[in-house]
Amino acid sequence: MSDRKYCKQQGFTLIELLIVMAILGMLAALVGPTIFDKFIGAQRDAAATQIANIETALDTYRLDMFKYPNSLEALVKNPSSSPKWQGPYLKKGVPKDPWGNEYQYRKPGLEGRDYDIYSFGADGQQGGEGDDADVVNWQVNS
Repeated sequence: MSDRKYCKQQGFTLIELLIVMAILGMLAALVGPTIFDKFIGAQRDAAATQIANIETALDTYRLDMFKYPNSLEALVKNPSSSPKWQGPYLKKGVPKDPWGNEYQYRKPGLEGRDYDIYSFGADGQQGGEGDDADVVNWQVNS
């Protein structure tokens, strides 16, 4: 006589696995868009925060040099070897926007502003809606 013990194999059937996968798929379809919208909003918030930091650096530069710089690079490197320059005003260099594009800087700005700083959004093109909409300093600070 054999003393072998036969164990009943335990596991999930194919039907059970398919039901679990269907439930997970439905949950992902319901929750996914909400999470994606939060991610888009976080990128736009990060761009607005970076623009505010650049504005602070520009204002500090102006206090030292008595004028705004011609480019954002002047916040990192002394543009004219001036002894008044007390930078760098941005410790980690000029940041890229959350989508990996350069921030745009215009001096003087439009509509009587001293300067404009803006990001073209996710698509890197002027204009757009939603994630592609521009993030601009004159709307961020209003």
